[in-house]
Amino acid sequence: MLDYEILRLIWWALLGILLIGFAVMDGFDLGAALLLPFVGRTDDERRVVINTVGPVWEGNQVWFILGGGAIFAAWPPLYAVAFSGFYLAMALVLFALILRPVAFKFRSKIEHPAWRRIWDWALFVSALVPSLVFGVAFGNVLQGVPFRFDETLRMTYEGTLFGLLNPFALLCGLVSVAMLVMHGGAWLALKTEEPVAGRAAAATRQAAIGLVVLFALAGLWLAIGIDGYALAGAVPHDGPSNPLLKQVAQAPDAWLANYGAMPWTLAAPVVAFAGAFGVFALLGRQRPGLALLASGLAIAGVIATAGLSVFPFLLPSSLDPNASLTVWDASSSRLTLAIMLGATVVFLPVVLAYTAWVYRVLRGRVTLAYVAKNLISTY
Repeated sequence: MLDYEILRLIWWALLGILLIGFAVMDGFDLGAALLLPFVGRTDDERRVVINTVGPVWEGNQVWFILGGGAIFAAWPPLYAVAFSGFYLAMALVLFALILRPVAFKFRSKIEHPAWRRIWDWALFVSALVPSLVFGVAFGNVLQGVPFRFDETLRMTYEGTLFGLLNPFALLCGLVSVAMLVMHGGAWLALKTEEPVAGRAAAATRQAAIGLVVLFALAGLWLAIGIDGYALAGAVPHDGPSNPLLKQVAQAPDAWLANYGAMPWTLAAPVVAFAGAFGVFALLGRQRPGLALLASGLAIAGVIATAGLSVFPFLLPSSLDPNASLTVWDASSSRLTLAIMLGATVVFLPVVLAYTAWVYRVLRGRVTLAYVAKNLISTY
């Protein structure tokens, strides 16, 4: 069996991969819904937009389930604190995720323009809420979350929903929205024909520049305006999962320390910026396929930047820094992590292979003629 330290690192990396997978795979259909009222100016054009994601959006939810399941099984204290402290925010996300399939299914049941317009905006709202809330959640992680443990490891959370909506967290939410609009627009530029593709490409290039500006602003704010967290003294990497057995100190430059200690981590923000600029340039040259790949790299860079900045912390506590959850004290047992890793090695390639097959079968553009010809089978 692998060492406990190695297993914890592997599952920290897998958590990041699953979050990136969710943002890349589910992100383009969220982004497409965010652009729906703006790139589709007629009912037929909006139906084209919806049908680019209609056959795949449910399958993309697998990554959301995998991410939540990985947190539950591999990092139970993180699951307990995050899903308890962010309960109302998660409820909003859940409501949005319930609204989305309803909007997909009901939109075309009646041909009345007002009916369809209502469901178009329902799709927009059901995409905006999770896109914003997930970014806000990352923003609060970077600042620290107001929770603590007593001596029996019972958790107390002292924050509120409105406390989560602080200025820095909202900025991170805007980073998330811009990122997913860019990704969804790149998808539409690839999967639709003119005039929808042209409008989507223009919106994507604007979103890419917006992402660069917002991401840079968030990084600057984090560097000079927010105290990070650092372990005070050595912490055993194979010790028990008890977050109260360590000392944590706050420091103005703590989140930048990893970039000095491990210079290779600078690759994450570089990839984020390069991917966004690549989207802008490639769509200018009408290369939507490569632009979509560049958009995925930008998403990976943004999420990796956040994860590498706070390492080894998973969820810092602003109320009691010593109660912060880290990679070294918030995992399941060594045996649990090993069994889960074996299952992941077997089943994750199956998920990837099936996903690749589905997208190969569904390759090609969704056209106005196709939607008009298949009024019954399409959304």
